[in-house]
Amino acid sequence: MPRASKSPILKSDKRIRIGIWGLGRGMSFYETCKVLNFDVVAGCDYNDHMRRAFLQANPGALATPNADEFLAADFDAVLLATYCPSHAGDAIRCLEAGKHVLSEVTAFHTMAEGVKLVETVEKTGLVYNLAENYPFSAANMWLAARWKEGLFGDLMYAEYEYVHECRPLCYTYIDGVPVQPGWTVHNWRSWINVHYYCTHSLGPVMLITGTRPVRVVSLPGRQHLAGYLMPGPEGMGGIAPSLISMDNGAVVRNLMGSTTNDTHAQRIWGTLGSAEIRDGLYLRLGASGLGPKLQVEPRWSELGELAARTGHGGGDFWVLYHFARQILDGTPAPWDIYAAADVTIPGILAFRSSLEGGKPYEVPDFRSKADRDACRADDWAQERYDVGKGCFPRGADPKLTGKFTTVMNDLIRHATQYRAWADWAKVTDSATEPRQVLALADSLIADHPQMRKVMRAARKIVDAHPRSDGARMLREMLELAEEDITMKPGFLDGLKRWRRALKRRLRAGKGG
Repeated sequence: MPRASKSPILKSDKRIRIGIWGLGRGMSFYETCKVLNFDVVAGCDYNDHMRRAFLQANPGALATPNADEFLAADFDAVLLATYCPSHAGDAIRCLEAGKHVLSEVTAFHTMAEGVKLVETVEKTGLVYNLAENYPFSAANMWLAARWKEGLFGDLMYAEYEYVHECRPLCYTYIDGVPVQPGWTVHNWRSWINVHYYCTHSLGPVMLITGTRPVRVVSLPGRQHLAGYLMPGPEGMGGIAPSLISMDNGAVVRNLMGSTTNDTHAQRIWGTLGSAEIRDGLYLRLGASGLGPKLQVEPRWSELGELAARTGHGGGDFWVLYHFARQILDGTPAPWDIYAAADVTIPGILAFRSSLEGGKPYEVPDFRSKADRDACRADDWAQERYDVGKGCFPRGADPKLTGKFTTVMNDLIRHATQYRAWADWAKVTDSATEPRQVLALADSLIADHPQMRKVMRAARKIVDAHPRSDGARMLREMLELAEEDITMKPGFLDGLKRWRRALKRRLRAGKGG
């Protein structure tokens, strides 16, 4: 690693040459690299749009769609943010090429992949960290410090949630540009079961309390939101709760999913006190359920103030900080390969449990060779959707189906915009701020011409290929948008009359 001016953060004049593999999410770390000891010298992505953006930020760097060319280049470490189910294989390629690895979540997609990844890390002796960033909020880091001091006693129970309705990300890249070619659904979020994405909710509990999961069970949730490629218990568009036994005997309810209420609520109980993170951090202390419940303000250190200006509430800074420190001076990072396995495996097994009606599974400890041996041939995984084939029949007109991801992305926005007004209109008299419902109407009136245009485009695709997966998803969104109502010639006039009537009521003081 070449020498340069000393970093004021890591107190080292050593620099780490790093390449980013996966220039969508990967570029979210770019600015943070600058304030640590990283020099970004290479980027790899199959998508030309992403490579152009990378080169604009990094003139003169290597930018290639070829992974072999990328890994052959002269740098020390890889920030790995490739296709989620491919993380293990890609990480192994990086390690075998002599590169340290900071991998986006999750660490691996099958138990057998996890075994191979752990043993590759052990064999190479290189640094592997998981970029699990949710434990590194100010509140969670404050709780971890107090937990270590004994303020809360022993963990009894926790409920942590990562409920995130990310439907548009099924059809776009991370920067909002629709996936191309437009008849494909390349994004892994379009088909992967949300149980796999368990680390943002389980990870904080593990890091706060120092416990690890040992047993998991889950029941299937069969309801789903409209517009997902693989709905129901197999796909992404529903709810995915699991119950996890920790190694100290505590229980954690780990909740992921896509629902009608995004929530990251976090509650944790110890034998001496409890904490709740909602709109702020609240503690109940005194070893009693009736003890005083007060709000506290978790303060950052000076370094934390810098972290807070980076992505994910500071989390992106801390995962890079720990990664750099382990490379530079050997200081162990929180998310080494074994902790990465601990936090990844419960998602794989929870999904399996849900498909088997709630069968419990023991969580192996990949620090143990015997546990690894038991999983060495375990290639069980969710069946992948054929993203290369796409969601329309062979021979479909690409001029028409090529508009699918753009139309779907726009239709999601307009359908949910309409539902927000239509459903709030039913309970406006009970709303404490009815003027906000008026604002929903104003927005819908302004966007209605574009909404009609998008719905006509969607209907054209549906009618051309009515039995395709693409048509089913579009049809679900058209039903959500109440196509038979919103496309009527008189709908807009009726909406304007409703708006005028509400405005008169508000002026008269009868609406709020």
